Amino acid sequence: MPIEITTKLIKELRDATGISVMQCKNALEEAEGNMDKALAILKKISSDIALKKAGRDAKDGRVLIKEGDGKAVLVALHCETDFVSKNDDFVNLLSSLTDLAFKEGIEKMKEKSKELIDPIIQKTGEKIELGETFEIKGEILGNYIHNNKIAVVVSLSGGTKDLARDIAMHITAMKPEYISEKDISEEAKKTMNEIFEKEIAEVDKPKEIKEKMLLGKISTYFKEKTLLSQVFIKDQSETIESLLSKNKAEIKEVKSYFI
Repeated sequence: MPIEITTKLIKELRDATGISVMQCKNALEEAEGNMDKALAILKKISSDIALKKAGRDAKDGRVLIKEGDGKAVLVALHCETDFVSKNDDFVNLLSSLTDLAFKEGIEKMKEKSKELIDPIIQKTGEKIELGETFEIKGEILGNYIHNNKIAVVVSLSGGTKDLARDIAMHITAMKPEYISEKDISEEAKKTMNEIFEKEIAEVDKPKEIKEKMLLGKISTYFKEKTLLSQVFIKDQSETIESLLSKNKAEIKEVKSYFI
């Protein structure tokens, strides 16, 4: 005999799922009052809704870092609008995914992410998808998050946690494309050479001066894009390279994500 669909039963299902009263009522009616079946129905609806929204762009979102026990995980979660990125359900979802990645590893978190994400898609009405996820290990780690949209983790050999955090903060502000000169590819050098050659071709100067101008432009461009060459934002009298040298430290790894 079907169970009566009472207000108490609907509230119980809503408290368990966070989904609207009408959706809970409809699911319970379809399940003839069986709570387990109603939960399964709502789970399927969430999955169907997520599938329908798969083609949308999820360009907004937020990032989170969790650090401890010699490791840090960085998790990015995307949605369609800044409004949803500030929604408690979205914030709590990112926190749960980050905790899961920290405790069980990134791959396990990815395996379980869909069942956590789909119900929030149903509640918010927006496409939500997992972004980049990183795990960084090291004895000296520092991280910095700016406006929940930019996150950086730095691992150092030598130095201090405060130094690692300062460098992470510098990276969020200056957004270097390379750590050191050796990270600059020949393809990147060739591309910039071609761009600056076109600029200098229009200058009315002797060939040898143009060549010096070209070398100067390329050098300045990559210096501004390379972390070790950049002037430290908290002290204009030194570069990141000299800051590291002074503290007998080296960068082991950097992971960053910009939404």
